[in-house]
Amino acid sequence: MALRDIYERTFDEDIPAETRPTGPCPECGGTVQTNTIETACADCGLVLEDQPIDHGPEWRTFEDQPGDPERTGPPFTPTRHDRGLSSEIGYDHTDAHGTVISVGKRRQVGRLRREQTRGRWTGKAEQNLAHGLTEIRRIVSALDLPTSLRDQACALYRTAAGEDLIRGRSIEAMAAASVYAACRCTGLPRTLDEIDAVSAVSRKRISNAYRVLNRELELPAVPVAPAEYVPRLVSELGLSTEARRRALEIARLASEAGVGNGCRPSGIAAACVYEAAREHGERVTQAALGDLADVTSMTLRAQWEKVRSVLDASRCELVDESDASH
Repeated sequence: MALRDIYERTFDEDIPAETRPTGPCPECGGTVQTNTIETACADCGLVLEDQPIDHGPEWRTFEDQPGDPERTGPPFTPTRHDRGLSSEIGYDHTDAHGTVISVGKRRQVGRLRREQTRGRWTGKAEQNLAHGLTEIRRIVSALDLPTSLRDQACALYRTAAGEDLIRGRSIEAMAAASVYAACRCTGLPRTLDEIDAVSAVSRKRISNAYRVLNRELELPAVPVAPAEYVPRLVSELGLSTEARRRALEIARLASEAGVGNGCRPSGIAAACVYEAAREHGERVTQAALGDLADVTSMTLRAQWEKVRSVLDASRCELVDESDASH
């Protein structure tokens, strides 16, 4: 008798659970059965295991190619000039089986690696695109920004390169401007000075490049509210949760009163944090807070006076309302 007639080599996970008993239940001693979803006891309902291994094929079918299944692989990424589809020749001296490669074969692999490096880009434009995307990844990593913003900045730079906005301008400046534009479009509180601190070009060149992107691409940039800067300032100063909550409340009152119109939002946020720290008896110097907010102490004091006037007006309104109710 052949072995295939005795031992079952495969099984179908779509078969009902009654055909695959796996042993007694550790709780009640009942019958344990496995289906495509879980392994559970048929008597007491105890679930022993869920999410079993998928023994199906590893390829998938895309919507645009219903009749052409393909193997799974890494997803496309806008952070690479070829969207992450390129391959690299490694530097290992052993093959896949662990056998040491001969000297002649190593020389051949070295020549192949050199030719692959030369043929990586189809032209100068693609090489410049790769350089700009690399600069964006460096800036995002230095500022510890999220990966979603990195992808958005790379997509924005790719669009600018497609519109021929890079011609005649610095690649580093356009890369830094793309990161700043992505921050502005998503409402992330990052100032131009922070981008300039990690960029390879001056602040003026980044500002000019951002102005070009904003004008030519019509970016949906939104003004950053002072309340967006408050959590970072409070975290850097190590203030309490009560002070953070009070600073956010003051920042919202200042925005509703129009104090921050035409002013730097980080300065208004610093004034709100300073007032909240004073109300809760936490010591914060104007010089330290001004350095974190990238404003001078004189600007901080001027904005603080505006914030105090708004708070005094709100207190007077509350008193008037209480007197009118009585």
